[in-house]
Parts: sequence; C-alpha cells; structure tokens
Amino acid sequence: MKLLIDEMWPATLAEELRRRGHDVVAVAERSELAHRGDDVVFDHAGKEGRVVFTENVPDFVPLATGALSTGGTFPGLLLTSNAAWPRGNPRTLGRVVRALDAFLAAHPSDIALQGRIEWLTKA
Repeated sequence: MKLLIDEMWPATLAEELRRRGHDVVAVAERSELAHRGDDVVFDHAGKEGRVVFTENVPDFVPLATGALSTGGTFPGLLLTSNAAWPRGNPRTLGRVVRALDAFLAAHPSDIALQGRIEWLTKA
C-alpha cells in the first residue's frame, strides 16, 4: 500500500517508514502539496493511488464520501486523532511509526483500503 502522510505529521515519519521498506511520502516533502488545500492533497493522492493518513477528519471524510456519492472512488483514508496519538508527546512519533509499520505490513495491496475509511489503532 502506498501512503501519503498529511502535513500535521513531520516528514521524519515518512522517512522512518521508508527505512522499513514502505512506499510512503509526506505532504511536507512535496512542494506541490505543502500548504495547499485538502482537496488538492486528496486529488493528488488519488492520482498517485496513495491512501491519505490524516487526523483532519472534518475535511477529508466529506471529500471521500463526496467521491463515493458521485460514483467515484479514492485509494482510502487512514484516520487518527490527536487524542489517541498526541503529537505533543515526544513518544508518540515512535508509537505511530510502529503502528503504521504493522498496518502497512498487514495491508500490502494497493487496493486494500480502496474506497474505505479506517482508523489507525494502537499496536
């Protein structure tokens, strides 16, 4: 599965997951996506076949459901929350790396989340 990490997470998250063999990029690494609207990020992820990892539920879920309601699809959304994974806690990044590593290993297919919305659970 290919993953695009939304910009609330640092690029180091993508770097660490790539070290573990996953096809992951971060919005923060892409000049064409950094500081752009969520619709641009969502569309770009769709063109590249990347699942979006984000905690921006209020913006991305309507984009996903809108795509489905018009007969379209999307590669998938993998959601999280700051309550479950507090970015202010220095230990969180390592925990998210482990959880995403496990999730990606369990879902290697590029179509594993096609048209679906999932929540990242703790590993």
